[in-house]
Amino acid sequence: MQPVRSVILLDVPEGVGEFDEDLLERMGHEVLVCHGPQHKELCPILQPLGHCPMVDEAHGIVFELDLDRPQHRAILRRYQEVVKEGIPIRVVVQAEQAEKYADLLAGVEVMSHQPTAGELDAFSARVEAYERTTEPDPEVSG
Repeated sequence: MQPVRSVILLDVPEGVGEFDEDLLERMGHEVLVCHGPQHKELCPILQPLGHCPMVDEAHGIVFELDLDRPQHRAILRRYQEVVKEGIPIRVVVQAEQAEKYADLLAGVEVMSHQPTAGELDAFSARVEAYERTTEPDPEVSG
């Protein structure tokens, strides 16, 4: 039986995240990339039944959309409401946004620079730690 690859969602603007995606895949993760909603479109997670299959699959989320846009703030807020407890969320923002939106960013890992390879490795380890705490115990289930 093939081991299940963990899923990391990169919620990044168009043209960002290729390095992150390749590196995270080499670390053994399946990477899903979302570039956010198109202009004048509502993100599926903000619609009345508010759900996104990519978020549902994610064991970790790297969020880098612009918090100065109200819809992007709403998306992050919704992530915080719907993801399972323990799933790591890393938010990459400009330094002034970290201060301006401190209340929104409470409870997530905040960075004001592009993550380095070492920081992505640490994030990968947090995702794997989450998975270890949610995997069924073979002694109990089997």
